[in-house]
Amino acid sequence: MHGTLKRGVFCISFYEGIRSGGVPGGIPKGGQPELFMTTQHSQGADVLRNPCKNRGPSFTEAERDTYGLRGLLPPAVQTLDEEARRARLLVERFEKPLDKFLMLDSIHATNEELYFKLLIEHIDDYMPIVYTPTVGEVCQNFSNIYRFPRGLFVSIEDKGRVAELIANCPQEEVDVIVVTDGQRILGLGDLGINGMGIPCGKLSLYTACAGIHPERTLPVTIDVGTNTERYLQDPHYMGLRHERVSGEAYDELLEEFVTAVKARWPHCLIQFEDFGNNHAFDLLNRYKDRVLCFNDDIQGTAAVALTGFYSALRVKGGTLADERVLFLGAGEAATGIATLIVDAMEDEGMDRQEALRHCALFDSKGLVTSHRTGLAHNKIPFAHDLPDCKTFLEAVRAFKPTAIVGVAAQPKAFDEAVLKEMAALNERPIIFALSNPTSRAECDARTAYEATDGRALFASGSPFAPVTLGDKTFVPRQGNNSYVFPGLGLGAVFSKASTMPTGMFLVAARELARLVKPEDLEQGSLYPALSEVRSVSCRIGAAVAAYAYDHGLAGNDRPADLEAAVEAFMYAPR
Repeated sequence: MHGTLKRGVFCISFYEGIRSGGVPGGIPKGGQPELFMTTQHSQGADVLRNPCKNRGPSFTEAERDTYGLRGLLPPAVQTLDEEARRARLLVERFEKPLDKFLMLDSIHATNEELYFKLLIEHIDDYMPIVYTPTVGEVCQNFSNIYRFPRGLFVSIEDKGRVAELIANCPQEEVDVIVVTDGQRILGLGDLGINGMGIPCGKLSLYTACAGIHPERTLPVTIDVGTNTERYLQDPHYMGLRHERVSGEAYDELLEEFVTAVKARWPHCLIQFEDFGNNHAFDLLNRYKDRVLCFNDDIQGTAAVALTGFYSALRVKGGTLADERVLFLGAGEAATGIATLIVDAMEDEGMDRQEALRHCALFDSKGLVTSHRTGLAHNKIPFAHDLPDCKTFLEAVRAFKPTAIVGVAAQPKAFDEAVLKEMAALNERPIIFALSNPTSRAECDARTAYEATDGRALFASGSPFAPVTLGDKTFVPRQGNNSYVFPGLGLGAVFSKASTMPTGMFLVAARELARLVKPEDLEQGSLYPALSEVRSVSCRIGAAVAAYAYDHGLAGNDRPADLEAAVEAFMYAPR
């Protein structure tokens, strides 16, 4: 185990000096150091000020002597469990979700082990706080509540020196980067640098849900300006105060960033997050075959939605080839989901052109048809010979879908008329209101169940409470990307995959669907319980890694017991 000093920052390589054992290919077992690095730079108050090293009152008597902590802590030695119980009482003193977030963020900034202990053990309670729906409010207020430096900020003004910024990062190794340019944050639009809350939240879930070591993650925001006037005029806004830069300068900045990342951390996974449509597809197409990367809005959302279809089919019967899907929205999420559904249909034996005709899009101008001109590239495959419909209800009547999927952040767009029409067309209509945060949902769970007499197969992007109709209680669950992207990243990182082809996303969706229990389906849940997310991520990670090994994409040797090796690789507070 060794430490290095880089620009005055103490850095520790967490995967050196780990407890004995490991898996083939140089992947360490557990990803946790046995002891703290001890140098003159990591003594006393310096230890307590470093969230990666601070254990607070759980430092043992011997550690307090070794690290010069005598007198700097209360005398009682507590266990991590005792610390977690005390911290949970602190968090639960607050009623408002944003206030709970601020308390958790303070814990994160002082004691990462304690933070992830809380998040893992109370994932049902705290995932909605550190991610959707509360993360939307966090992002909107980011410049006003900013307190603790976290992650990397790369601005257009740094063009030409991005490698220097990457070199400033204290981590010797990084496994996962989540990067955004803040242009399309959730359903909230252009938040500029305030979008940093999304990469931070996503990476918390990578650790809590899939055991990616927190010291090997890096949230990144690319600041090229914002077109949101209220931020440009806000005296507290912390980003660049000019309109968004696009075109050649933008492309060159992103190229410089990706190149610098891969030069320092060759096996790092880059997850593109919440980029606008004008950049998201281009970036994915440009880099997907060059580096290990994916776009969660396009591909992660698609995988979790496809899982919902497989689960729904277990209830209603039939095959994916029987489904006709109408999307409210025609951007990254809609065309990403539609494309993966088509990929799955083709993989299961259907002609691709026929499969394309099973998916239709409805955008701001109405139903996307082959008669329209000037269509964006991603919409063209789904432009069919259909009537010109200006309302979504008209489109439902014309296309006669078995499923409707909302990904346009149009609140209450799935109104009673639309839902009743779906119920008239289908014995078990599939209703996916996937936009988030909650304020942007196309409908809530109660409306969906009541308008369809309890026949809807419902999933949402934000959490909704159970709904009781007569003697039946439905427990809707989120079609949330957190079921999929942590496991996808885990499998790719574990196997040191070179790229992430479509097959990995199909494998992830099918594996997740297999983990939905009959008792889940009986109560209307199309996804597993959130409390099971770590075991779910482990299974998905193993399936994705297996795909990498089977298709010659892995950068290490396949272990004899793959699932056990993946589980051993996962970080857990201790």
